Amino acid sequence: MKFLANENYPFPSIKILRAHDYDVKCIAEENFGITDIEVLDIAKNENRIILTLDKDYGELIFKHKSDAPPAVIFYRYKGATPEFAGNILIEVLNNPDIDLTNIFTVIEQNNLRQRKYR
Repeated sequence: MKFLANENYPFPSIKILRAHDYDVKCIAEENFGITDIEVLDIAKNENRIILTLDKDYGELIFKHKSDAPPAVIFYRYKGATPEFAGNILIEVLNNPDIDLTNIFTVIEQNNLRQRKYR
């Protein structure tokens, strides 16, 4: 499973995911300033799941019918620390009942919502 961390995804959370041996490409490290459409293209071309705190990806995928990546994980709830996003994702990945394939996942404070887009 490979991830693409959007510019706004906290670097301490990226470090947590990498420490758990996940392949995480970081837009802020490699492609700072690119558009959301370009992020979608990279994710699709490299088969990466987008990690973001930006709600615009839902609009691009569902309203504008942009080409969708393998999945998007949007954090509506940011947590109290910059490590929150990485820690909660590790919990999600360790749950065998949660599928991320072709799904837009929204992480809220006390809830996880998912919507298939293919």
